[in-house]
Amino acid sequence: MEDDGALDRALAGAAAVINCAGPFMDTADAVVRAALRAGIHYLDVTAEQPSVQATFEHHEIAARDAGIVIIPAMGFYGGLADLLVATVMGKWDHADAIEIHVALDSWLPTKGTRITGEKNTAKRLAVSGGQMEPVHQPPAEKISVLPAPFGRQTFVELPFSEVPLIARHVRTKELHAFLSTTALRDVRDPSTPAPQPVDETGRSSQRFAVEVIVTQGDVRRRIIAQGQDIYAVTAPIIGEAVQRILSGDIRGTGAKPPAAIFDAASFLRALEPHLSIEIENAGANRSR
Repeated sequence: MEDDGALDRALAGAAAVINCAGPFMDTADAVVRAALRAGIHYLDVTAEQPSVQATFEHHEIAARDAGIVIIPAMGFYGGLADLLVATVMGKWDHADAIEIHVALDSWLPTKGTRITGEKNTAKRLAVSGGQMEPVHQPPAEKISVLPAPFGRQTFVELPFSEVPLIARHVRTKELHAFLSTTALRDVRDPSTPAPQPVDETGRSSQRFAVEVIVTQGDVRRRIIAQGQDIYAVTAPIIGEAVQRILSGDIRGTGAKPPAAIFDAASFLRALEPHLSIEIENAGANRSR
């Protein structure tokens, strides 16, 4: 990613670039700069918190001045949770607490996931007391009951790129993201195989659920998205984003999180062939 000329030639004539070449701490900055030189939109699918933070900090002004859209983490990790939070919050302008629970019935990691995991040694960040802080060690554990096929799940605090996305545009005192211990065990096991296709679309058999719980005072709101194959579902998510950007169905330009650019509820409805969404609103917090 050090050859600016090669990047410029690769992007010549394009309207947008989707960067899928991780680790994004190594690639994002160079491709964003090339997109800015070309005057085209940029999106990536990073799960890496430092990459998201660097993209926002280094390129927001240039992107806004150029009238282009730059969205990091427009995939399963990051973008999906950001859209779910914005949808379930509705017209709320702040939250007291946001919790995100990501459950996978297995995590069969790709080679790229493994390489990124080896290189990403940065401390994981969450929002505590209204400030971005390193996750406490040992990380907290939670139990939540999700719809079938998951049921009762144990989670450990392990935030990904959703935290810097959400914290960029949502006021909240607490923001914590958790991964199911089943998924964590798989991804930490070097003998876990890579995903294998099981249908004509090339998806693996993996099932996922993303639960978001938002509280404000005594009111608790919950939204759950379920689907198949965390890698495969990233394609329709980022494809919908590009389509909306090129059609002008956006809220301004600059380097921003997905829910600051798109109408989140409408975006999720467009993903219904790939995701099932369940929303639950309650009048008071309940112990879970």
